[in-house]
Amino acid sequence: MDAFAHLGERVRSALSTRGFETPTEPQRRAIPTLASGDHGLVIAPTGTGKTETAMLPVFDAIASKRDSEGTPFGISALYVTPLRALNRDMRERLDWWAEELQLDVDVRHGDTTQYQRGKQADDPPDVLVTTPETLQAMLTGKKLRRALSDVDHVVVDEVHELAASKRGAQMAIGLERLRELADEFQCIGLSATVGDPEEVGKFLTGDRGCSIVEVEAGSKLDLRVLTPEVTEEDERLGGTLMTKPDVASHVRAIRDIVEANDSTLVFVNTRQTAEALGSRFKKLETNIGIHHGSLSKEARIDVEDRFKAGSLDALLCTSSMELGIDVGRIDHVVQYQSPREVSRLLQRVGRAGHRRDVVSRGTVVATMPDDTFESLAICRRAERGQVEPANIHHGSLDTVANQIVGLVMDFGDIGAMRAYDIVTRAYPFREVTREQFREVCRELSSNRILWIAEEEDRLEKSGGTWQYFYANLSMIPDEATYAVEDMASGRQVGTLDERFVVNFAQPGEVFIQRGEMWRITEVDDEEEAVKVTPVEDPGGEVPSWVGQEIPVPYDVAQDVGDLRYDARQRFEVGEDRPTVARWVVEGYPTDDHTASEALEQLERHTQAMPASDRLVVESYGREIVLNACFGHKVNETLGRLLSALLGQQTGSSVGMEIDPYRIELEVPGGTSATDVLTLLRETDPDHVASLIELSLKNADALKFKLAQVAAKFGSLKRWQGSGSRQFGRSRLLEALRDTPMYDEAVREILHEDLDVDGAADVLRRVQSGALSVETVTERTPVGMGGRSSGQELLSPENADASVIETVRERIQEDRVLLFCLHCQDWERRQQVGRVPDQPECPLCGSTRVAALNPWADEVIDAVRSGDKDDEQRKRTERAYRSANLVQSHGKQAVVALAARGVGAHNAARIIAKLREDEDDFYRDILQQERRYARTKSFWD
Repeated sequence: MDAFAHLGERVRSALSTRGFETPTEPQRRAIPTLASGDHGLVIAPTGTGKTETAMLPVFDAIASKRDSEGTPFGISALYVTPLRALNRDMRERLDWWAEELQLDVDVRHGDTTQYQRGKQADDPPDVLVTTPETLQAMLTGKKLRRALSDVDHVVVDEVHELAASKRGAQMAIGLERLRELADEFQCIGLSATVGDPEEVGKFLTGDRGCSIVEVEAGSKLDLRVLTPEVTEEDERLGGTLMTKPDVASHVRAIRDIVEANDSTLVFVNTRQTAEALGSRFKKLETNIGIHHGSLSKEARIDVEDRFKAGSLDALLCTSSMELGIDVGRIDHVVQYQSPREVSRLLQRVGRAGHRRDVVSRGTVVATMPDDTFESLAICRRAERGQVEPANIHHGSLDTVANQIVGLVMDFGDIGAMRAYDIVTRAYPFREVTREQFREVCRELSSNRILWIAEEEDRLEKSGGTWQYFYANLSMIPDEATYAVEDMASGRQVGTLDERFVVNFAQPGEVFIQRGEMWRITEVDDEEEAVKVTPVEDPGGEVPSWVGQEIPVPYDVAQDVGDLRYDARQRFEVGEDRPTVARWVVEGYPTDDHTASEALEQLERHTQAMPASDRLVVESYGREIVLNACFGHKVNETLGRLLSALLGQQTGSSVGMEIDPYRIELEVPGGTSATDVLTLLRETDPDHVASLIELSLKNADALKFKLAQVAAKFGSLKRWQGSGSRQFGRSRLLEALRDTPMYDEAVREILHEDLDVDGAADVLRRVQSGALSVETVTERTPVGMGGRSSGQELLSPENADASVIETVRERIQEDRVLLFCLHCQDWERRQQVGRVPDQPECPLCGSTRVAALNPWADEVIDAVRSGDKDDEQRKRTERAYRSANLVQSHGKQAVVALAARGVGAHNAARIIAKLREDEDDFYRDILQQERRYARTKSFWD
């Protein structure tokens, strides 16, 4: 009651009417501070009354000010949430209090009607619930600026979500723009999970001081990690679901949990997994709805309402349901496969219970040893409250560009240095230099987004200012979405992101949406549509793409390394698997069967064991694997560094795949583990950043990012012209190389996908001896135990016969360019199926015939060229490698070379494999095509 004593009589009376007799823990600790007007960050589990913790002192302050100073014209408090759907929920939660205290609460976002907006401008509410983007628009409205000048409080909900994104960086400057109108106001942040409260407090307040109240979530969790035992029912179910019995056991275990509870959320990590798992539940006629960001707003609201009403037993969802959208009471949360991050597990499992003093119950269904050990490490870190820090975007220059235009819209014209001072008051931009700021202004001016009055150093509106501003209210990349249309019915099935369409969508590919399988028949860039037909056979191919994976953090990967190492040490001293399993169960939330299943891999692993302070390099033939427990970003950075340096040394491309515990390299002949060790020991850690940037220069990932950043600078329209949206990304990269846009695109990739500092630290530790390195000359059980990207959900490990037939038919129907390297006069484009068993030149009779991509005219030009540059020499070498294969292996080589992304080196490996069945030949081709699809966006 002491906390409530800090509130005025009217609010205390409302508390009594509402039945709030005693404060919750966050209310007890935070209300006194917030009631005094201090900035505050409240971190507490879902369902502990965070909203009331923030809003009761705010309501009290508004009511008290009204009593002493009269009713102000404008808005007294803004409540900012990252999702429109949260706005709806928050309005409903606050309405009761507002009515009781005779205050007005309203909502404003992109869907608010024009009539309602006008009403809010003429008669502003006391409290306005809104989104960061709508705040941007409000700051420029004449009447709304007057209304905003009365703001005394800003509450930011789910502040961790905004702190880690450019939307949040934009909001941080937006709040500084608001201070130009309203002077100082109180900032209150709310979240269930923040790993670095002091940093997020600075983000929230512009480093103006922030009181932090943190209530540990770990004590309110009941977690377990489960790998189901395979039963006879699973053996039968595997046949029904066209999958392996152990995968069927995952589906059955989730079904059992759903049936044992009234309402369950089943979280997965990617939309692909949601669709694949959803299709299995649909086959079982389980009462589960699917909810993710690719579905239409209407489809999402429909399943939310049906779940809330109890007509659905469960929702299968991605991060779309993490942020507390009100779908009623939730009894249990299932996480399928590792949640990858502590913060994600806490956000997701925190949805269960969602009431005061109720323990949140969650089950992680683990599918393989990596998955199990990772989930155990994350659960223990969650119980200890060890949450990852927010990944704040510091100094993002496209956000600076966006907000400079916002300031010009606010004031009509503004001094450049005044604009600079406002921007750099925001915490993420405190280190932006004046020269960087000037470069951004000059770029905006050259794009005619604003004018620079040189003599006065003032920024002024231009003809393009208004249009740019309203087209760029959001910092979410303006990525096109393609409608997915069922050709048979003409109805829209859903949407696909531009990134998927550009990189992977080709006629014949199969993907899953809304739990059903579809084959692409046509991609229409002009209409932004993908036309599809349904696939009846549920054993069909899983898509050869994976959504962007949630990166496993360094600290989690280190814990996994130590857990596996400690377990292996017990095997070393003679303990059997049941004994080691009991040791795992004593320290982690799991059962004997789950622990034992994961430990089987370690029991077989008799070679050197990787750990947090030990790197194990294994090699076999052309495969070199670094067992490195450093997480996704460090391993991605190290992998790129090593493959780029090895490629430079050998003049050949180096294949790379990474996961949080391994870096797998496919190296040219003659390259050994010793070469890798030499690079680890001799590469200067201080040069990692420049080497990585060099390796990025032609990467598709950089070109795609640069196009997004250029759009936020208003530059893209200058370079796009008419025609396909896949217009010259390479030309764009060359045109923008020495601009702030290029710098920002590189910064963003380094920030989101890589960890240069972490990789440099690994090199320093190797070179100082703090990180030991051991080598083995064979593949190890742990080294071969990497993830399979969830593709096992729909098809057995050996692809279904119908899939193999589809691959065979596609390749046989594809065209190939045949070119004689002996006389260099004969070339022909021909269907693969019509190529003879041993191709030969009809002009000179030579069998030295290269099989090339049907559009590879530049390769023929390179071969015929007398004075070759470096690129032409490489193309010529590739042509001769292809011809040597065709000369030795005939049509089999042509088939392998016609596959997507295979190339002569991988074709040779596929052909050299001993196999009894031709189907296995096509299985190996399919596996290589999938591997290429997963990694091609990073390499030319």
